[in-house]
Amino acid sequence: MTTVPGTDRPAASAGPADLPRLQRRTSAVLIASQMLGGLGVPISIALAPVLATQVSGTEALSGFASTAAVIGTAAVSLPLAALMTARGRRPGLVLGYGIGAAGAALVVLATAIKSFPLLMLGMAAFGAASSANLQARFAAADLAAPDRRARAVAVVVWASTLGAVLGPNLSAPASRSFAGTSIPETAGPFVWAGAVFVLTGALIAVLLRPDPLLTARALAGPEEQTRAGRSLRAGLAAVKASPRARLALVTVAVSHTTMVSIMVMTPVDLGHHGAGLELVGLVISGHIAGMFAFSPVMGWLADRVGRLSVIGLAAGLLSLAALLAGTAGPHHAQSAAGLFLLGLGWSAGMVSGSALLTDSVPQAARAAVQGLSDLTMNTCAGVGGAAAGLVMSHAGYGWLNVIGAGLLLPMAALALFTGRRHPAAAAAAAAAPAASS
Repeated sequence: MTTVPGTDRPAASAGPADLPRLQRRTSAVLIASQMLGGLGVPISIALAPVLATQVSGTEALSGFASTAAVIGTAAVSLPLAALMTARGRRPGLVLGYGIGAAGAALVVLATAIKSFPLLMLGMAAFGAASSANLQARFAAADLAAPDRRARAVAVVVWASTLGAVLGPNLSAPASRSFAGTSIPETAGPFVWAGAVFVLTGALIAVLLRPDPLLTARALAGPEEQTRAGRSLRAGLAAVKASPRARLALVTVAVSHTTMVSIMVMTPVDLGHHGAGLELVGLVISGHIAGMFAFSPVMGWLADRVGRLSVIGLAAGLLSLAALLAGTAGPHHAQSAAGLFLLGLGWSAGMVSGSALLTDSVPQAARAAVQGLSDLTMNTCAGVGGAAAGLVMSHAGYGWLNVIGAGLLLPMAALALFTGRRHPAAAAAAAAAPAASS
């Protein structure tokens, strides 16, 4: 396949025979960008509460920095999706990383001049890089064959493992690298993160050609070239019209919210039961491994046994995780097992839900629907994370896990309803038919 000179747009000679090669190239670029861009967020986000305390002068505001980043991630989801809808994946991803790099620069400046409002603005902009990371998984599905779509999503999710595991461990060296300079050491990781985002954006700008979304539209036929089916309104209509799309949206949002709500309070509970920082780090590392390292397995299962089956697996794993973590008390090994399963359940829900969402809506509406999905997911998780602290302080960690498990009931009920009341849709979800492409 060739492209029109000076653009991302596929030339008229483009054909389905080019898809395997293009998909391999697209996947390779996205994997590299995820490994690199995925390093930027964790390398610095671990120090966000420290920065907020240092700049504001009070620990009472320490959680606001991470909250601002989550809000920023959610806030840019739809604008990035709108840009991708109009011009393709590449401009949207590049802009996301560019905003994240600008946010990192604002964080450094805010730390230097002790401006808390500027710090919040910088953290919100910083969250745009997380949104770009998340939306990259959908770019991997644009050119994938329907029966390999979940695996394409899963491989990109898996590529985040490197950054997720290495990032927090690089925070200290990144801070020390600015010792003796005018840049505060606590802001040092954000300098490195900003540089990583710029490099990631450049990688995508240069190598993600031809654009996978524009190519998929060109191959889908002339009806996909119209703008009418690409608006947010069309995306909302597509979700409303498809029971599978509604299930997918609920699956992604609930899986992410349950995971975040329980995960953010686990270090606090471990501390209450005598765990030191080293043990807390090991538990969280195991949780991260569950989230990312096994996503290819979840993708393979979603493609082979069906999206609905893996959504059911996600509900089961997350429920078991809540049971183990919520009843662990001083038994740290049980807590570690619960957090690992929490990550594994998140992986199952995220991969199967993302693939099902892509399967279930028309090609023209996909980018808008995917942006809506990320907006919903991050907004719900932000509310869940904030509410988790209140539940923890008033009712305890055990009840937090009960509530987290309770959130899974609508997801499980909707999956059963979809399978029984819409058998044709359920069969389509299992088979991922070529018609969805």
